[in-house]
Amino acid sequence: MSRKFYIMVGMTLGTIVGGYIPSLWGDTSILSMSALLASGVGGILGIWIAFRMTE
Repeated sequence: MSRKFYIMVGMTLGTIVGGYIPSLWGDTSILSMSALLASGVGGILGIWIAFRMTE
């Protein structure tokens, strides 16, 4: 499989996990500012981790 595939999987999983994290401290809205910010950070971290793993 190509590097692009792994990066897309990392981005997707990072976004999902990052969006779920605010619910652990009681934030119930999916579209809250903390959930959106955490989704963005999780997506970027997922891309970075997948990129480093495929080097």
